[in-house]
Amino acid sequence: MAIPTVMGTEIEYGIIVKNDPDFDPISSCVLLVNAYREDPEGRILWDYDQENPLADARGFQVDGEKYTPNQQENIARNKTLINGARYYVDHAHPEYSSPEVTNARDLVIHEKAGERIVEVSRREANVLLPEGATMLLHKNNSDQKGNSYGCHENYLMDRRTSFKRIVESLLPFFATRQIYCGSGKVGSENRNQPCDFQISQRADFFETEVALDTMVKRPIINTRDEPHADREKYRRLHMIVGDSNMSEYTIYLRNGVTAIILSMIEDGAIDRDLSLINPVRAIKEVSHDPSLSREMQLDNGKRMTAIEIQNEFLDMALTYAAKNPLDAVSVDVLDKWQHVMQRLADNPMDLAREIDWVAKKHILDGFIERKGLEWDDARVKMLDLQYHDTRPDKGLYYMLERQGRVERICSDEEINAAAHRPPDDTRAYFRGECLRRYPGEVFGVNWDSISFAVGEEPVRRIMMNEPLKGSRAYVEELLDKSESASELLANMG
Repeated sequence: MAIPTVMGTEIEYGIIVKNDPDFDPISSCVLLVNAYREDPEGRILWDYDQENPLADARGFQVDGEKYTPNQQENIARNKTLINGARYYVDHAHPEYSSPEVTNARDLVIHEKAGERIVEVSRREANVLLPEGATMLLHKNNSDQKGNSYGCHENYLMDRRTSFKRIVESLLPFFATRQIYCGSGKVGSENRNQPCDFQISQRADFFETEVALDTMVKRPIINTRDEPHADREKYRRLHMIVGDSNMSEYTIYLRNGVTAIILSMIEDGAIDRDLSLINPVRAIKEVSHDPSLSREMQLDNGKRMTAIEIQNEFLDMALTYAAKNPLDAVSVDVLDKWQHVMQRLADNPMDLAREIDWVAKKHILDGFIERKGLEWDDARVKMLDLQYHDTRPDKGLYYMLERQGRVERICSDEEINAAAHRPPDDTRAYFRGECLRRYPGEVFGVNWDSISFAVGEEPVRRIMMNEPLKGSRAYVEELLDKSESASELLANMG
């Protein structure tokens, strides 16, 4: 039986400061992250001791040095938030890592809360910029100069599940999933075949099937073995293949469908061989074909389109659901997946209310026709970028949302609440509540631990190796009777 679903996302945002000839992305990211001030003292560290980014899921340790910043740099680059999330500087990008959640609907709520948080900090940071300078953030994956930044998805999995089996099932799934998860992009990059418009922002940047690196020779399947949980029981599948999405509906499918497929892999319910001869070439070919008509060569000699391959996964998922009752959110995900696959087969452009790449193409097609432009016109590329603008009054996606032209999954009230409140049903609740109740006594935080510095006592670390413990049901009574961190530690024995 597959383990319960636990998932989260890490979104790297594009950053630029207009009218600043001395723009430096790293210092601008530091300014941005520190402009969001939940912790007035600004003393809480991110616990790098608990991380090991050089461990490979294939069973070995990669050569290299683990980077650990000094205390001053650590504090300047990291913010752990009372909603259980992490907001920090990752290389030259601000990154928002959502708290752990148990279903795709909560994932949408908390990823969207991240958009609200980065926008609040952007406005605060703008006040500190030189006169005339303006900081802009985009929830996209490419700067159109050959550089890509990621949307990383994380899923808890049973460590007993063969990694080889995971890879075999996910390669054809990820090569074709973009037909309902892509954000759309004008043109091509990274020395790929020229095109006017493609489905995915990320597809051009994948160069190998399986590897550890996320920035050079990017793999479709990332092999980082950093579970942030009990290593004997779990692995964290760290997926870097997806686009950063604006549409709530697209996010819902991106994570919800993938979670169902992973449960099926654990339960041995992927019973068809859909292996592609060349998945790296296929992911690019699918992206460059908005008509969705191109066929790909399978190892078994068959030729299938992306729609046909995804329909095979859908058919297996329906069979799985008939034998293994799903929770209400997963049932809804399955229904929406069926709806989208039918529309993709009939006419993809009918999905402008649901799917990012279709919504964007609909806007761009109309703009090009009205203005009599070509696809390589700079104004078309600017409109592409504006779709991802995080400013609610400027971003094209937010314009569609205001006009009621996109399908919603959750409400603004739920999103705004999630910016300041952790999910109830994972350890993120304990993390967030400790930060809210005892901020002056929290010393360091990681996904699977929290450390307290109480008086003159040595720093004490509480391990949180079980992602579903530390939930409100587990710890609310304990927290309510602990007025300080010292009382909490005493009450925990």
